[in-house]
This record gives sequence, C-alpha cells and structure tokens, in this order.
Amino acid sequence: MQAVQTFLSLPYTHIALIGVCAILSGMSKTGVPGVSMIVVPVMAMIFGGKASTGVLLPILITGDLFAVIYYHRHAEWKPLLKALPWAFLGLLIALWVGTLVDDHQFKHIIALSVLFSLGLMVWNDNGHQKDKENLTDHPLFAVIFGILGGFATMIGNVAGPVFAVYLLALHLPKKNFIGTTAWFFAIINLTKLPFQYFVWNNIHKETILIDLMVIPFVMLGAFVGIKLVKLIKDHIYRWAVVVITFISALLIFF
Repeated sequence: MQAVQTFLSLPYTHIALIGVCAILSGMSKTGVPGVSMIVVPVMAMIFGGKASTGVLLPILITGDLFAVIYYHRHAEWKPLLKALPWAFLGLLIALWVGTLVDDHQFKHIIALSVLFSLGLMVWNDNGHQKDKENLTDHPLFAVIFGILGGFATMIGNVAGPVFAVYLLALHLPKKNFIGTTAWFFAIINLTKLPFQYFVWNNIHKETILIDLMVIPFVMLGAFVGIKLVKLIKDHIYRWAVVVITFISALLIFF
C-alpha cells in the first residue's frame, strides 16, 4: 500500500514517463538497441541528475536479470573478461567524480556522456570497418573501452553504446552480442548498487518503492524486446534513436 501511495504521489505526467522508461529499459536489456539512451535524460529531468541514477539502477538490474535468463547461453566470455576489470576501474573513477560535483554539474556530465556515447554509435553506424579491425588488435582496445564503459555506466547509466561499439568491432553475431552485453551489465550494475547506496546515498526507501511499482512495466518491455529484436530493421531504428536522444540530452542542460 505504501508503495502505491509513494508512486501515485508523483504528478501523473511523471508516472506515465516513468512507466514508459521502465518499458524501454526492459526492451533495451533484451536486445532492442539504443532505447535506454532515451530513458536517461527523461529520468534526469524528472528526478535530477544524481537522484535519477538511484531510481533507475534497480530498474536496470531487473531488466538485466530477464536478459541473462533468456540469453545466458549466448555470452562470449573472452571479450567480456578482458573488459570487466577496466570497467571496474572506470566505475571507481566515476564514483569519485560523483562525490565532487553538485546536481547541476552532475546533469551536465550525464548529458556529455550521452552525447559522447551517441558519437560512438554514429561512428559505428557509418562503417570504419578497417579502423575497427586495427583497433581490436591493439592491447589497449579492451582497456580503453572498459574504462569508458565503467565510467559512463556509473555516472549516468549510459554505457550501452560504448560497450556496443566494443562488441560490434569484434563482429559478434546478434545473439552473442546480446548475451555478452546482458552479462556485462548484470555484473556491473550489481556492483554499482552498494556504492550508490552507501557512498552517493541516492538509493533509499522511496526510490525502491517506486522501482517496485514499475517491475511489471520492465517485464512487459523485456517481453516486447525479445519479440521486436527478431523483426526490427536496425539501420532505420538506430537513426531515429540517435535524433531523439540527441534532443533529449540537450534538454538536460536547461
């Protein structure tokens, strides 16, 4: 009952937007590319920069669990284990940065992280196949993308495009790509949970109650994502996401 009261005490427009964000989060976790990039700016506009990451993290973890259950057999552990240690380092760097900035600055960092990640997505969509093949052979390839991914996911839950470029450069098939991504973010997001609770103090009773209320929306999004990933035409969809997310990221600055 208290969870219902906490959720319904929000403005109706915010309730609707949070529900949509939960659906999109579930969809992104089960293979629909890029939609989580829309979620981050919207949640930041509703709750503020740092507070929004505390509300969003349990939602993302719920989606991670569905994705791991469905795609766990398709994970490629070699590239995953190469990037994970460096992702933890990036996470710690972002944790330190988050303690130094106020909410206004934090929102700007989220927006810049979104725009940077979008740049990587656009770079990947425009080819550069030869460059990517050379990069994957470099010993610093996993190091750089691991640190960037860890930083981006801690500072604003926007590491999707960073890790996507890393895996797409390795030419993983679609199911292997989704399965590896699912395990990466399940591990990273569960690692972030105690840091955000004890260090940033942005996960508390009220945020957890909101998260509990939107679990059905995450489940719906995960189911829809599994169905859509079999049908969707990537090149059309991804460009629509780029445009919408670019506009949303700019709105965070105001």
